Amino acid sequence: MANIFTEIAGRYKAGSILAKYIYINAAVFILIRLTMVILDMMLIDSHFAVYLQAPSSLPLLAHRPWTVFTYMFVHLEFLHVLFNLLWLYWFGKLFLQFFTGRQFGGLYVLGGLAGAALFLLTYNTLPILMKTADFSFLTGASASVMAIVFAVSFYRKDYIINLLLIGRIRLIYIAIGVLLIDIIALTSENAGGHIAHIGGALLGVIFATQYTNGKDITNFINRWIDRLVNIFNHKPRRSGKKPKFKVYRNDNANADNKGSARKRPETDEEYLRRKNAENKIIDDILDKLKRSGYESLSTEEKKRLFDASKK
Repeated sequence: MANIFTEIAGRYKAGSILAKYIYINAAVFILIRLTMVILDMMLIDSHFAVYLQAPSSLPLLAHRPWTVFTYMFVHLEFLHVLFNLLWLYWFGKLFLQFFTGRQFGGLYVLGGLAGAALFLLTYNTLPILMKTADFSFLTGASASVMAIVFAVSFYRKDYIINLLLIGRIRLIYIAIGVLLIDIIALTSENAGGHIAHIGGALLGVIFATQYTNGKDITNFINRWIDRLVNIFNHKPRRSGKKPKFKVYRNDNANADNKGSARKRPETDEEYLRRKNAENKIIDDILDKLKRSGYESLSTEEKKRLFDASKK
């Protein structure tokens, strides 16, 4: 059993950002369902997942603000998680042909937030939905998936794929067809889910449009995620004493060296360019790892992979 978990952990670390998000969604679903089964068998209330779902009630959301993030990783039904992950896999692979894994992760989160925002707005303004706002909740990765679908579809409107029973069709037609289905279903029992789909889709279109114009809207959310990860990865010092540093002035340093010491902060474009280059190196190493195995990697490649796995 221990070997199975070790192998899964190894595949997770070696996998792409797409694989990681699929693993996370699947693991959360299994963990929630197993916990619900155990609680049901013990005759204990098993509706704990409501604390991970995004409520449409604003007063309730004020007490559970984390749910606007957690809901996009939570599924309660098998078919729900299955179809979401299938869509994420198919369109995620297409997305990563044109964009980086970092942009994938940022867009996933932004798409989920956009879906939650539209869900909250409509349930607290439209009369037909306001009557159910006190007991409606949003669950699942659908809004995030729709952001990925529409981003790649609108970025490459001419991209053609082959569909079973349909044949060759442009990617954008599939996206538009899915959007029309969501609009038609706005008065169904799952109105909240379809509204969130539309929010994620609109965010995907905005991303594609802005990226075509030279601006990456995922930059700010990725920097926020980086800061959050750094907080959790920070290791406190074992000693209570602060290290003492002594600064020496080098009077012989020339003007160029003084200027380089006061290095200006990176611009968004420089930051994106540097991160894209780093991601490309890691992706190349992972491809080599899959083709030829771990032993084929050089010492430098192994070190890069190890350092990346700690981030």
